[in-house]
Amino acid sequence: MSKTVRTFLSGASVALGATVAFSGTAQANTELLDQINSYSQDDIAQVNSVFQLSDVSPSDWAFDALRNLVENYNCIVGYPDGTFRGSRPLSRYEFAAGLNACLQQIERMIQSGTSEVTPEDLAALRRLVNEFEAELATLGARVDDLEGRVEFLEDNQFSTTTKLGGEVLFNLVGAFGEEKADSDGEDIDDQITFSNRVRLNLDTSFTGRDRLRTRLEAGNVAELNDATGTRTARLGFDGDNGNDVEISKLYYRFPVGSRARGYVGAIGMGIDDVFTATNPYFESSGDGALSRFGRRNPLTLRGSDGAGVGFNYNLSDRFTLSGIYLTDDGDVNNPEEKNGLFNGSYVTGAQLAFSPTDKIDLAFTYTNTYQKSDAVNLSASTIDGLPRRPFGNLATTANNFGIEGSWMVGSRFNLAGWVGYTKADFELGDGEADIWNWAVNAALLDVGGDGNVLGFIFGQPPKVTSASGVDALGENDDTSYLAELQYRYKLNDNITITPGAYVIFNPNNNDNNDTIVVGAIRTRFSF
Repeated sequence: MSKTVRTFLSGASVALGATVAFSGTAQANTELLDQINSYSQDDIAQVNSVFQLSDVSPSDWAFDALRNLVENYNCIVGYPDGTFRGSRPLSRYEFAAGLNACLQQIERMIQSGTSEVTPEDLAALRRLVNEFEAELATLGARVDDLEGRVEFLEDNQFSTTTKLGGEVLFNLVGAFGEEKADSDGEDIDDQITFSNRVRLNLDTSFTGRDRLRTRLEAGNVAELNDATGTRTARLGFDGDNGNDVEISKLYYRFPVGSRARGYVGAIGMGIDDVFTATNPYFESSGDGALSRFGRRNPLTLRGSDGAGVGFNYNLSDRFTLSGIYLTDDGDVNNPEEKNGLFNGSYVTGAQLAFSPTDKIDLAFTYTNTYQKSDAVNLSASTIDGLPRRPFGNLATTANNFGIEGSWMVGSRFNLAGWVGYTKADFELGDGEADIWNWAVNAALLDVGGDGNVLGFIFGQPPKVTSASGVDALGENDDTSYLAELQYRYKLNDNITITPGAYVIFNPNNNDNNDTIVVGAIRTRFSF
């Protein structure tokens, strides 16, 4: 038997595991076609050397067979991540697909006269073809069927440039305690409520590297500050517009060269759309912290959501520099005095994000804010009293500094947190105030099943630690704390149920206020 066929027969049965397995479900078939198409890309089109496969080494028992197939026939491809995955099971369909690829290569070699083939060789090849004739026929039919389905979807899809993503939240919520914070004995409104929030994201790309995001939103999730007397009780996903559909976010993200990305926002663009929150398991409003405070640093990563510009610039693989300028939604389109793009409330700043290892992320954030009279909210609605308005509801500027970090300690345990400091100045008189906040959180992954998360958050909402000047209203003698415990149960890829509760000690930095407990069951549907 010639070397050509002998090499093929000895290697084919041990080295064809990188071909494609076919499934009978529509979803799996679509994913399969994407995988097949990915093999035609420049970075994975064909393996010309066995050493291009990252998980294959000379010590592997099938190394020589695989090398012969790769180098002599060029009929083996790897997975899109550059691996071969030779230890995975091989189906008859996979073998048939690999056999077909190698047979076609041998035919080309015979036609070009670059190999010597004997009658014995042809008989051996004919036996293989007959053995897998049914699989080869089925393989071709299934690929034709998949191509037909994809063509149908492309002809009938919503848009060739826009993808729709959605999220629906059902929320069962209740607040408990003796009296409202800073009240004259008024009882907490402790009724159990049921509410919802719906978000539809329309993401449009014109070049494949850009994104125009249009978010439609409706909801009736009440803010709990009126029911409890403190904004620390607010939920991380609240918002009540009477379930009227409105555009809550509209911005365009686009590449600038090969290392930078720009942003232009018209409605609702936030600091966290440009800067990283470095809080991977609790930042999201849909499946992150139940409390508003627990999601991210309120002093540096919340501000005047609205219109403006931003950028990210990759200094290297581990350093990213970002910048932003935003004007409040209510000011940017108002031509009256103390409004508009540059004379209303604004936030501007920069962030340096750094990943010293693959498991550690750090960010150093600075923002400068101006909040005009009647719109002062330095604490970003995470607490009431002095941290929110240290000089009353009169024009205030602030320099805000934050350090945020996340550490994947092990494969199933993550630690994260932040420290924030604000230096606030009274614009209309003599007053300064120092405001601090901090938080730590822990996430235990896959507790009770894959995709589940057991989470704990503990932190200090903003507190005025010192104040000076005749117009400063004072400083806080006591300290508020928030502790949250939640369990995020992944029912399937599209439904997550999160029961949990958070406790507020010394609400509004006043130990005369009773402890407040907020319990919630949040169910998230994503599509």
